[in-house]
Amino acid sequence: MKGRLVASALLSLIGGHAFAADAVSVEPAAVHDWSGVYVGGQIGYGFGKTDATYNLPNTPTVRGSQDYDADGFLGGVQIGYNYQINAAVLGVVADFSGADIKGHSGEITSGLSDSYDTKVDWFGTLRARAGYAFDRTLVYGTGGLAFGSVENQYPYNGFSEKNTKIGWTIGAGLEQAISDHWSASFEYQYVDLRDQTIDFAPNSNTTFDNTFNTVKIGMNYKF
Repeated sequence: MKGRLVASALLSLIGGHAFAADAVSVEPAAVHDWSGVYVGGQIGYGFGKTDATYNLPNTPTVRGSQDYDADGFLGGVQIGYNYQINAAVLGVVADFSGADIKGHSGEITSGLSDSYDTKVDWFGTLRARAGYAFDRTLVYGTGGLAFGSVENQYPYNGFSEKNTKIGWTIGAGLEQAISDHWSASFEYQYVDLRDQTIDFAPNSNTTFDNTFNTVKIGMNYKF
């Protein structure tokens, strides 16, 4: 009788420990929380084509338009805020980048060695973000206001126009949480800083289509 009681007690004890171990092993891991203010930095590359459209009615040898490549490196900082509702993540972000995005056209007028130059010195954006979180992985779309310094030149005759332009941007990105506070990101944006026109004389001008793409990698710290 005593043997059976001791055996029963041991089985109960072993079963209790096994149940407790199972309970611990199936406890779900904490889900990453994307909500909060974050700051960070990013580096990247800008690239695209500048479309220069001529309106020179008294110069028939000049072509009507010309496209030329513009590209270069960029880097800057960002600050933003996310608010998570279940798996949906909504937010706003502002960023600012110094840039060295340059373009140089081919020969405009045959035999004169004249050309156009384009340069973006800096640009920034103020955007909304909306995404879906797969725990520590966030996939999102983004869009909003863009602004930047754009200079277009016609060096042959010394004409130049440099202004701070305001336009728009749209893009998408992927962000991966490394810890509760740190995350790494990859982002693509299309930026349109609107047209800019250099006037040479009445009814004689060139309009530049100031658009480019960016790809950026960055790091963020969430408070």
